[in-house]
Amino acid sequence: MFSDIGGLEVVALVILAVLIWGPDKLPQLIQDVSRFIRKIRDFSESAKQDIRSELGPEFKDFEFEDLNPKAFIRKQLTENPDLRDIQELRSSFDLRKEIDEVADAVKGTASAPAAAGSATPDLLKKRDTSETTDRPPFDADAT
Repeated sequence: MFSDIGGLEVVALVILAVLIWGPDKLPQLIQDVSRFIRKIRDFSESAKQDIRSELGPEFKDFEFEDLNPKAFIRKQLTENPDLRDIQELRSSFDLRKEIDEVADAVKGTASAPAAAGSATPDLLKKRDTSETTDRPPFDADAT
């Protein structure tokens, strides 16, 4: 939770707290804050226990972290055998390779693996025409 706070910032907060509340009231303030945090944690745990007891035995393995959409999807993908095909498909698809192949095709350079190992023609590659014409690719009279 406080992983973003560095040592210098903690020292600055301590000095600021001593200046605002003074050294005589600071220990009492720390005790009050820690007591308040403990009460909030106890309240949260009792609320979780109440919800679990109200849901019944079919939700005995229910975790509140599962309500996070990312965690829910991750759990469903790992546990559901029907969705393993999606995970296998995702792992077999290399997006960087596909983007590089498309970029090479657009630039006009053939990628080495596609040109050497494939027997299918490259549809994005410009065709060689046997008859050459001096006509431009568009009609100049149409403008």
